[in-house]
Amino acid sequence: MTTTTTASAGHAWRTLSVVSLASVLTGLGGSSINVALPEIARHTGADATAAGWILLGFQLTTTVLMVVFGRLADMFGRRRMYLLGLAVYTGAALSAGFAPGAWVIVALRVVQAVGAAMLLTNSAALVSDAFPRERLGEGMGVYVASFSIAGLIGPTLGGVLAANLGWRWVFWFNVPIGLICLAWGAVTLRRVEPAGRERGLDLPGSVLVLVTLGGLLLALSEFGRLGWGHPAVLAGLAAFAVGLPLFLARERRAAHPVVDLRLFHDRAFAFGTLASFLNAVARMGMVFLVALYFQAVRGDDPVQAGLKVLPLAVAAMIASATSGFVQRLTSARTLAVAGAATTTCGLLVLLATMSPDTPYVAVTAGLVLIGLGSGVFLPSNTTAILDGLPSERLGIVNAMRLMLQNTGNVVGTGLVLSVITAPLPAGLHQRVFAGTLSQVSGEAVGLLVTGYRWALACMAAISVLTVLACLARRKAR
Repeated sequence: MTTTTTASAGHAWRTLSVVSLASVLTGLGGSSINVALPEIARHTGADATAAGWILLGFQLTTTVLMVVFGRLADMFGRRRMYLLGLAVYTGAALSAGFAPGAWVIVALRVVQAVGAAMLLTNSAALVSDAFPRERLGEGMGVYVASFSIAGLIGPTLGGVLAANLGWRWVFWFNVPIGLICLAWGAVTLRRVEPAGRERGLDLPGSVLVLVTLGGLLLALSEFGRLGWGHPAVLAGLAAFAVGLPLFLARERRAAHPVVDLRLFHDRAFAFGTLASFLNAVARMGMVFLVALYFQAVRGDDPVQAGLKVLPLAVAAMIASATSGFVQRLTSARTLAVAGAATTTCGLLVLLATMSPDTPYVAVTAGLVLIGLGSGVFLPSNTTAILDGLPSERLGIVNAMRLMLQNTGNVVGTGLVLSVITAPLPAGLHQRVFAGTLSQVSGEAVGLLVTGYRWALACMAAISVLTVLACLARRKAR
């Protein structure tokens, strides 16, 4: 029995090492681009729309495909899906480094997002399946901490690569890491016979997700530049308004729905996933926002900006890695409330001190609080949602959780990108994303800071709603 238990524990931690390495890979890809985006925009001639869609196209594609790949993993096996995702992600990164222009990068980031969706959908499910329930909090804490490690290294790495080797290396550095992860995963992950071969796919539902979320994202990303009355913005809002009720109606009668609405009859699950969505909206893009602030407002180069956002990642890494052990003393649901409240405090600190010459100590204080809050909230909330589920339900429930969380990422990014540039004339939007607005005029910088205040106020208000959702989930239990 002891030998079996030791072998099982060894397999759990080896599985965690594969998942964590892949999470570092995808996290590095995202956080490095956040800092290097102005450099990419300058060298590829990307306008504000193309620059925004380098980020948004990846997030939207990942969100739409989450549940599709969750069901495919249940049907064909998580190991196969995971290794295929690593191969697609790495190949797209290699190709993106050769891209001749910004919109080709957008297209290849969409391909890369296909691979990322395969990885993200299965990561937490692999960890949940490998660890015994009494140790799940520890495994989930280390898994989430791997994203924080990527957040710690990525901004500086992105700045150094873009400034010294050129923007193409922001994509190419993914390739050797991806190949190592692919080899280790092929050796480590066990072949397990899938439990859900009878499950099917709801392709019409997936198309409706794309139309509904795509319309909302289009409207949020373009209203600041084009105005609410522009046909493209109105078309996006119309697609969302028409698509959402059609999607809900489809899911109620679909044999294999994209979103199993019956799960939301459980109030604890409903409030838990709502909290995940709201938290993602509230905190999404903080590294990008702050790095862009130091480049566009303060005139820093990418390396300086990357170094200045490190406190968030350090705090998140420490909080994530220790949260699983703290769960031995208190419940995951209680920790989720504490994490959301801490994130709210960090956003309020940044809101209260935001100006063209905010002292760095104030920025650091806000970033540390947001990092600590996120580091505690994410593994605790994930554990609270997944704990106790049977193995054959982990894939689809985790995919639903991630889809709603990524929907929050998409909405949050689109909202923030539009709000921070809303006070500025449309002609200056490209200057913002190129990081050169500080070279224009002090008045333009002041308008951008006003946009930052609006965005932080929105994010803080949404973070308060996250705390309320977590409290409601505790009462539902």
